[in-house]
Amino acid sequence: MRNALRMALAAIMMIYAFAARAEQTEYDPAKVSDSLKAIFQFGSTSTKQSLNANTVTLITGTIGGTYVQFGADLASVLDDGNRIRVLPIVGRGSVQSVADILFLQGVDLGIVRADTLDYLERKGFAKDIKKQFTYVTKLYNEEMQVIAPKSVATLKDLEGKTVSVDLPNGGTFVTALTVFERLGIKAKFVYVEQRIAMEKLKAGEIDAVIVVGGKPYKSVSTFGNDGRFHLATVDYAKPLQSDYLPATLTAKDYPNLVKEGESVDTIAVPAVLAAYNWAPNTERYRKLALYVDAFFTKFPTLQNPPFHPKWREVSLAAPLAGWNRLPVAQQWLDRHGVEPVTRQRFEAFLRQSPSAAKVSDADKETLFKQFQAWDAEKAQAKAQAQAQAQAEKK
Repeated sequence: MRNALRMALAAIMMIYAFAARAEQTEYDPAKVSDSLKAIFQFGSTSTKQSLNANTVTLITGTIGGTYVQFGADLASVLDDGNRIRVLPIVGRGSVQSVADILFLQGVDLGIVRADTLDYLERKGFAKDIKKQFTYVTKLYNEEMQVIAPKSVATLKDLEGKTVSVDLPNGGTFVTALTVFERLGIKAKFVYVEQRIAMEKLKAGEIDAVIVVGGKPYKSVSTFGNDGRFHLATVDYAKPLQSDYLPATLTAKDYPNLVKEGESVDTIAVPAVLAAYNWAPNTERYRKLALYVDAFFTKFPTLQNPPFHPKWREVSLAAPLAGWNRLPVAQQWLDRHGVEPVTRQRFEAFLRQSPSAAKVSDADKETLFKQFQAWDAEKAQAKAQAQAQAQAEKK
């Protein structure tokens, strides 16, 4: 009997001791998590209204691409309790994102490629489609990467060859088909998902894989090269200069495909943060205004590690030919005195050259694009150097 009493007393003491420890170490989750607070309010009307009123959805791109990484960066920097939340959504590529911005309920913003809307109009899929869109800002430049056997030196060597241009709901096929068409190169295009296409390339079933995305692009940088392949050159020819920029790929970008000390010339196309052209007095426009203020205010944070180095190419005020900027975005830039400095620097550079007066307006625009590309390359090189320096400190 006494033994039973002793055991019962010991058990009671253990329970009290455990409770005391729990009281000291455990926290009320509702006090430390806004999400749990919302759940503990049992989905009240006010919680529902708050979540929907301050959440901005962003269509990005496919897994492993730069768009997805940009979406994650934006959510990390801009999320601010109940004031604003950025909800990135994994997308299917630039063409699908255009459709999603136009038709998918709840989508506020999307990252698309600058040449996508022109392609859709040129091929008769849409009419006056740019009037339905606005842009918040031009983002970074997306380089064309052509993975091919070393026997393929330039894009022209793909005449009559079988070339994979990714799936037809992305943006790579748009850029690839446009470039081949303008250069008069006739190839056999196949629409194969990139990872599968690269295996087919190694097996000799296709002759090249084209990837258009911000360098270093994951599927390209992780390509297992056995020494047979490299990145082919894409010349910045006259037919491409109206819509594309010159770019360079180096061993720092792709040590698996470019020899140390060498570089590969290619082209690039801007990525755009786009939105539907909502009327200013609508709820959707109010959410875009909320997003713009948070994004532009916190933008400098995105240009530093650990965020994607491509953020250093972004100039918030950079103009985008043929597009209309979201009015609230332009108003924010005007109010804060943010101007497209790159253009001013370029004009100042031209004024210092006596031969500049002889340059035609068309050639001046081409030179400006080359200047932009050079400036972007310089900014990215600086970002990579800073990231490496920080890594070495650790």
